[in-house]
Amino acid sequence: MSAKPFDWKTTPGLSSLTWIVYLFLYAPLLVIVIYSFNVGRQATIWEGFSFDWYVRVFQNRDIGVALSNSLIVAVASMILSTLLAVTAALSLRQARMGAGAKITLGLILMPLVVPEIMVAVATLVFFSGIGLKLGLGNLIIAHTVFCVPFAYLPIQARLADMGSAVEDAARDLYSDEWQVFRRVTLPLLLPAILSGAMLAFASSLDDFLISMLLADAGQTTLPVYIYGMLRLGVSPEVNAVSTLLLVSSVVIVLIALRLQGMSKNK
Repeated sequence: MSAKPFDWKTTPGLSSLTWIVYLFLYAPLLVIVIYSFNVGRQATIWEGFSFDWYVRVFQNRDIGVALSNSLIVAVASMILSTLLAVTAALSLRQARMGAGAKITLGLILMPLVVPEIMVAVATLVFFSGIGLKLGLGNLIIAHTVFCVPFAYLPIQARLADMGSAVEDAARDLYSDEWQVFRRVTLPLLLPAILSGAMLAFASSLDDFLISMLLADAGQTTLPVYIYGMLRLGVSPEVNAVSTLLLVSSVVIVLIALRLQGMSKNK
């Protein structure tokens, strides 16, 4: 007699426990969003509804500089990490999963399993050791390495689902490898590539530890600037900046998930 498959939906209390965990994790974010519209200066005492703090955020020149630094680093690292991810995914697909391929895959995915503080400290020591001083270029290089696995995973998953039958059919019709890639592989991979790019962009935009250790004076990114604001105490302006960053991250991730769903439906 075969064992009955486990169904978590029918387990008593498990659904309620799940919602309690979600509430514990995300309630603080909801509180930040609500109090970002507080008219008073106290971050935890509601005095009325207002958009004044958002107006102040958009008028704050220092926040604008930090945001522009974040966008420059995020866009550059997104492009570079996505190109590296596509190259790695296609190369590992062709290679047999021997020792070399497994080591390469492990190196690609290492930023996901190694604590970020270790990555940040190791990168700082390495850059200091070789005397690399490229300004925002240091952040772009570090963020690119950190973001590669986020761009790689959707692309690798799409390649695994896609198989090789369509590409083999194109080769049977006398298409060379460049034509197969340009007319078959790339169009099928495009939603996954865009999904990985969005995830890489969000990961770079939200990164704090690497940016905190590697950013030079005048190259502060938005998460580091928010941390600096917290030294003066939590204010509605901090809540407003955090809310804008939270909303942008959620939107980017939702777009990435939508694109990933499109790639699976193709």
